[in-house]
Amino acid sequence: MQKRQPPSSQSQAPTIIGPKRLRLGAWGLAILWSVGLGIWGIAAAAAAKPNLIYILADDMGFSDLGCYGSEIATPHLDALAAGGLRFTQFYNTARCCPTRASLLTGLYPHQAGIGHMVDSKKSGPGYQGDLNRNCITIAQALKPAGYRNYLVGKWHVTPLTPDRQNPSKHNWPLQRGFDRFYGTIHGAGSFFDPNTLTRDNQFISPHADPEYRPAEYYYTDAISDHAVRFIREHTQQSADKPFFMYVAYTAAHWPMHAKQNDIAKYQGRYDGGYEPIRAARWTKAKQLGLVDPKWPLTPASGAWADVTDKAFETRCMEVYAAMIDCMDQGIGRIIAELKARGQFENTLICYLQDNGGCAEGMGRGTQRPATPRADQPTLPPLAKDYLQPAMIPTQTRDGYPVRQGYGVLPGGADTYIGYGREWANVSNTPFREYKHWVHEGGISTPLVAHWPKGISARGELRHQPGHLIDLMATAVDLAGAKYPAELNAEHIAPMEGVSLRAAFENKPLPRTQPIFWEHEGNRAVREGDWKLVARGPGGKWELYNLAADRTETRDLASAEPAKLKELLAKWETWAKRANAIPWPHLPQYGEAPADAPAKKGKKKP
Repeated sequence: MQKRQPPSSQSQAPTIIGPKRLRLGAWGLAILWSVGLGIWGIAAAAAAKPNLIYILADDMGFSDLGCYGSEIATPHLDALAAGGLRFTQFYNTARCCPTRASLLTGLYPHQAGIGHMVDSKKSGPGYQGDLNRNCITIAQALKPAGYRNYLVGKWHVTPLTPDRQNPSKHNWPLQRGFDRFYGTIHGAGSFFDPNTLTRDNQFISPHADPEYRPAEYYYTDAISDHAVRFIREHTQQSADKPFFMYVAYTAAHWPMHAKQNDIAKYQGRYDGGYEPIRAARWTKAKQLGLVDPKWPLTPASGAWADVTDKAFETRCMEVYAAMIDCMDQGIGRIIAELKARGQFENTLICYLQDNGGCAEGMGRGTQRPATPRADQPTLPPLAKDYLQPAMIPTQTRDGYPVRQGYGVLPGGADTYIGYGREWANVSNTPFREYKHWVHEGGISTPLVAHWPKGISARGELRHQPGHLIDLMATAVDLAGAKYPAELNAEHIAPMEGVSLRAAFENKPLPRTQPIFWEHEGNRAVREGDWKLVARGPGGKWELYNLAADRTETRDLASAEPAKLKELLAKWETWAKRANAIPWPHLPQYGEAPADAPAKKGKKKP
């Protein structure tokens, strides 16, 4: 068993190099004063249009925030919830790339060309793995309405080209409507040495960046700090314009990387294992009114008594909690900057997550021994300007080999571990399944909406079902933008969602169509309280009444054949229209699985 590393001292605040100070005399100050009055008047006129900030977290479950039942400290998100709204039935698409495509475009992911992942096998127009030309991003939609657009964090809607020196940038953020970008093109990597780190249109090294010099580089902090910077610079340079900002954190996606001072807050918190944490979250969610106490709690995926290395499993969750805690601290800095700049009252902040908790076994295999950290680096250090090419680095910047394997205590830059299925089951309390699947555990996300000037309710819940496709419609509505039917001689697919404005006012959403899903052959449709769902390309359809059983424990497919047939017809019609079928999975939709029994019938002569 490895010894826990003592927490390091608090790192110093980072230095972000911005515009140079101007030296002004009395006449210069007088001119600035008069110009400032003019800018103030313009800003006041533009105040009717709200700023919009969409914050997306990565690989987190429905119950991982304090205001949704968690023991993890998220005071800033909790405060936004207390001052605004929490949605109890908001949905994502169950996976990284499709969710980002859907959020950005207001379409189902297949319609935008990203029905699966950007680096996956291509098959048909719905699975090209790259944003197509029949969609636009929120940034492209809002720019003609006078908005400046900023992106910090994870992009992950275009593939990487083999040529890293001259990559294709046709679908990078600045080519898709954003004015500034700091983040990663790829979807995952080290938090201490991220690959594909980019400023605007240029790859950069986090350790040789003249514009950002923290005492310790940590990607979550870098995302938060650049969001703060862009808000500050916007008010200094573009005070006459509203802004849209997309903040796409990679927390809490594997690897489990966190700063030691954040990990120390949770030391010992999870020593009791899965069951007491899950039970406490279930109880708190009921007390908060987020779930119906009549729903059965889904079975646990594993028992703490069966765990062979409890110190390892405990450490995994300690680091996971620390990652979320750090993200919340950064959101607090973003809120503080909005307040300092007089922008908080007329900014809509929406927080949500890209899929449910992740059960993937990244770095947890037992086939390799759990080696302890070496006393000294065993590899040459990397140059400061070295551009990390790998999602999983082979070594740290200072020469320590990166370690994987069941029992390697995560947290440091020399580890690369996921937190595992059983903790993901806790994250997704009280629902079934995980990231990838479209049962409720894979697709249910918190949605916190806060806008003091535009939402009069404080601390209320909203139970209207919503989906990522609604975020484009909401942005277009609130910005007074015009969604185009054509751009650059290309047809633009109409928005699929509806504005959430009605839900903000506690009215029914004007949705006329069901909500649909497909990912890796996992598929679903929800209309009203009814949901039809299947697990895997060859999986049978299951039917649930979510009002009575949102935890999906009582399959009504046999008892309600007419409802099953009705929803199935709607799903198939949508799947053809949205390019979800034919799909690149096996078996193909409508074909029997390879191991299915042959149908009985008359023998051919």
